[in-house]
Amino acid sequence: MSLLNVQGLCKNYSAFHLEDVSFKLPKGFVMGYIGENGAGKTTTLNLITHLCRADHGTVTIDGISYENEPEKYLENIGFIGDESYFPGEFRMKDVKAVLKLMYPSFREDKFIAMTTQWNLPEKTKIQNYSRGMKVKLMFASVLCRDTKLLILDEATNGLDPVMRAEIIEILQEYIMDGEHSILFSTHVLSDLEQIADYIVFIHQGKILLNQTKEELLESYVMIHGDSGDLTKEKEKKIIGLTRSAYGFDGILNSADAEGFGREFLIENATIDQIMLHYIKNGGK
Repeated sequence: MSLLNVQGLCKNYSAFHLEDVSFKLPKGFVMGYIGENGAGKTTTLNLITHLCRADHGTVTIDGISYENEPEKYLENIGFIGDESYFPGEFRMKDVKAVLKLMYPSFREDKFIAMTTQWNLPEKTKIQNYSRGMKVKLMFASVLCRDTKLLILDEATNGLDPVMRAEIIEILQEYIMDGEHSILFSTHVLSDLEQIADYIVFIHQGKILLNQTKEELLESYVMIHGDSGDLTKEKEKKIIGLTRSAYGFDGILNSADAEGFGREFLIENATIDQIMLHYIKNGGK
């Protein structure tokens, strides 16, 4: 069963149009939502969290829409962005007071246990927390509530590898019971290589790819070689062909790789490489 169901989302601004964005995220899974800056990732997340209204389309979380049950819909969402949403002048007691006021399912005992485990100082102002401390505080504020969908918007940006590994463990625990799901928008695509089950790639307001991670990585390979060895027929099959003084590179549909000889180096492609070369190819 789908936990998150996004159907036909459209949002028109003067300089940007989000067009017919649709995808489904099953319970117990992680979806990576990728694309370059300005592709429409944050606009999509803002429509799901209802920070802005869609011109067309629908969103349901666990079968609930904002229009029918707004409080329950929002209670189902836990959001963590790339910057702390708590005022810098707040201390831990202020954070607890706000969470108590805003969320009926807030569990103070769980919040205290998590912040104690992560050594977050109670009397220090949030503005004096490190980047990692602020991220942990946001996670504690979300995980002490009865959320269903965790939405991450560049939440691991700027974190050191040790901290990112801790966050990955937290995310894996969140979905372990098969009732929770994560929508993870990030430029740190190596994180998605570890944890994502599905990849949705948006470019210029339109969905280009929507596959399981395994299907995506099996569908494409990276190719390198000498430009002089390329025929026009072979060149047409390469997505996002990039030439340099040292030769060329690009990506191929895996099914086309057999048509290239031993003079070309063909290897597994990463999610980062697939996205980059699709963008270089104008999203085609």
